Amino acid sequence: MDYRTRWPAARLLVAAVTTLIIVCAGAVAGMAVALSSLTDARVKLSDQINPARGAVLRIEAAAVDQETGLRGYLLTANQEFLTPYTEGQRTEQDAAADVRRLLGSVRPDLMDDLDQVLALGADWRAQYAEQRIASVRAAGVPTQGTSDAERGKVLFDRLRGAIDALVAELDVASGEARAELDDVARDVLWVAVGVGLLLVVIISAVAVVLYRILIAPLAGLAGDVRQVSSGDYAHEVRVTGPREVVMLGQDVEAMRSRILSDVTELQRSNSELEQFAYVASHDLQEPLRKVASFCQLLERRYSGQLDDRGEQYLRFAVDGAKRMQVLINDLLAFSRVGRITREQTLVDCDVLVEQVLDNYSEVIESTGATIEVADLPTVRGEESLLGGVFGNLVSNALKFRGQDPPHVRIGVERTDDSWTFTISDNGIGIDTEYAERIFVIFQRLHHKDDYPGTGIGLAMCRKIIEYHGGRIWLDTTEGPGTTFRFTLPAVEDDEQ
Repeated sequence: MDYRTRWPAARLLVAAVTTLIIVCAGAVAGMAVALSSLTDARVKLSDQINPARGAVLRIEAAAVDQETGLRGYLLTANQEFLTPYTEGQRTEQDAAADVRRLLGSVRPDLMDDLDQVLALGADWRAQYAEQRIASVRAAGVPTQGTSDAERGKVLFDRLRGAIDALVAELDVASGEARAELDDVARDVLWVAVGVGLLLVVIISAVAVVLYRILIAPLAGLAGDVRQVSSGDYAHEVRVTGPREVVMLGQDVEAMRSRILSDVTELQRSNSELEQFAYVASHDLQEPLRKVASFCQLLERRYSGQLDDRGEQYLRFAVDGAKRMQVLINDLLAFSRVGRITREQTLVDCDVLVEQVLDNYSEVIESTGATIEVADLPTVRGEESLLGGVFGNLVSNALKFRGQDPPHVRIGVERTDDSWTFTISDNGIGIDTEYAERIFVIFQRLHHKDDYPGTGIGLAMCRKIIEYHGGRIWLDTTEGPGTTFRFTLPAVEDDEQ
């Protein structure tokens, strides 16, 4: 399938997110409707029916106040006793207005009952209370009327009965509203649970889809890349998925093909280098040995028969052949670092440095050198190569000495996950401008007649240290003399 016909990852992601947003929006809308119903039920119960019941109870209390005030006035003819009677009427009207406002929209059927209560209250006042008040005012003294009192009691009991009936209906309405509130709350709970489950299902589905169309192809690509990076360059990279992932896989496959081609070329080059090494170590050195041998024979056999210039030429020839042999051997050794590998083992640097110093014991004794060696750690590496690093740096410290006897210090300190070794001396030192040049192969700062050597030692040290995962440099902040530092990975205690 052509990758150009595939959906890009951005479109797939937008589609998945859009689906999730739509579902979430629907879920939020459903929850909003359910919560709105819950709010309406709560308002109906707590803000309408229950306050309306309280207003009806105020009407009842106002009626009782009117009856009590009337009775006191009739017994005393004192105008002050009519205050509860008149105030009760105002309270009754205010409470009735509250009942109409609260129940008008939710229980309009109860307005007739309220009107009946108000009508009975008006009848009691018109047919009994106002008549009795008028008679007392006319007489100016309290009056007693048993028949009138019985008539007033009948009218007032009718009023109280109507109020009790209205309160009872409001109690029933309150119970129904509370039951409705409980039902709505239960519905909201189920809606919330359903929405939660739906979101879990949708999110899980989106996650599965994203995993299959994005994560899984990327994971497969990462696995292929790891296999190739581990050295299996013949492993072909094949990726499916969105357009970007397929394009990335094709780029990785093209890179793998180029790497495989380069590796093949390198293998061929290495094979040619190995052939050259064989030629250099055998075929080239054999003529050099013959030249040196016959020159030495000429020097011994015809010694005294040649003039000074002829003997000087012979010495030049012998010296040149020997230096060529040393140069070829050093070059071969340099080329073998990292190419011909041996098993890396735990190397006790204390023992290694002791062996190195033992090899240079004659030079140390002849130069009067003193060597200070700290307590060195154990590292992992090829013992012969690491010995070459210590040997070369110690040899340089002994070779490039000043007027005073050489004083060499070998120290170490732990830096994070590495050991930093220090080899310093009190010799002639190295200028800062040559800090990098000294590590280039065949680079010399002095004439070979002043200080013998091939100029390959420090280049060899750098190659060995980098092969072991460290680095080496000239510390130009220390002085006088020369200070080299190099790092090697630390070995954990449990590994030791």
